[in-house]
Amino acid sequence: MKHRTWPVRSEGSRFAALRLSRSGGKKEETHHYGKRFSSVTIPSRSSREESDFSKLPDDILLKIAATFTLPNLQTASLVCKSWRDALRPLREAMLLLKWGKRFKHGHGGVRPNIQKALDSFLKGADRGSTLAMVDAGLIYWEMGKKEKSIALYSKAAALGDPTAQCNLGISYLHFFMDDLLTEAGLGAEPPKPVEAVKWLYLASNAGYVRAQYQLALCLHYGRGRDHNLPEAARWYLKAAEGGYVRAMYNVSLCYSYGEGLVRSHRQARRWMKRAADRGHSKAQFEHGLGLFSEGEMMKAIVYLELATRAGETAAAHVKNVILQQLSATSRDRAMLLADNWCALPTSH
Repeated sequence: MKHRTWPVRSEGSRFAALRLSRSGGKKEETHHYGKRFSSVTIPSRSSREESDFSKLPDDILLKIAATFTLPNLQTASLVCKSWRDALRPLREAMLLLKWGKRFKHGHGGVRPNIQKALDSFLKGADRGSTLAMVDAGLIYWEMGKKEKSIALYSKAAALGDPTAQCNLGISYLHFFMDDLLTEAGLGAEPPKPVEAVKWLYLASNAGYVRAQYQLALCLHYGRGRDHNLPEAARWYLKAAEGGYVRAMYNVSLCYSYGEGLVRSHRQARRWMKRAADRGHSKAQFEHGLGLFSEGEMMKAIVYLELATRAGETAAAHVKNVILQQLSATSRDRAMLLADNWCALPTSH
């Protein structure tokens, strides 16, 4: 499923189109208090009974724990016997999820088998795990069964899974076919941008960086919400700070042209280099051009060579011009640096 980012240059924009490609996180805050000790009031027996979580209905507990990973489920299962018994289906779902991933990717000594992977994910989804719902939804989407995929995303999203909320939002931004309609030769259901933005906001506020980036695109283009460059830039920046490389590139463009952010050449260069160092080919090309304009020939060659290898054909022409100005030793050294280059980690 391909998603646009910024308009391509042929559309009259300074910004380049990118492909869409799953995770964000929140930093924990540490608060320091002036007092070393505080008084503690021991609740009465009646209040303790009122807050007895072992009496929580099983269906409510399963909904609360639907998004839990295995470590969280294991911890919750230690609270009391009633929780351990109630959470058993979700623990079973984690085992099915594990086997589903093995079958999908051919890990753990098993051969890849997409149907067995789907069966495992669906069994895990039936036991209430949103993680299994998302993985089953991904396979259905890849199979072209988008209605089934969206149904699973919707169920997981309603239970609070940020990945499902993001995937559901992205799905609503694009055409999707009902299997029966497709067989009947009828048309596709149109995109639902307003619904998409609703789910992207939920996932973004939960710290999911891919959703933050997609939400920024919606606000940038005015899809599902009014065109709002300052808010779009704010979400680009959040996603970039969370390690999302496409957002880093777009933040650089925002700073460079003063669109949504105060123009800053220094910040634009900083974010462009961050994106380039994480393997973004357009950023490598543009960062290489910047280094060339500043006379940093060796560094420029390395980034332009990396961009060329990634398919940026325009970078090859500039690179060849610079190579003619270097000695054979310098050219060999630049190529060696490019050969040994490794991208920094990203969150996508």
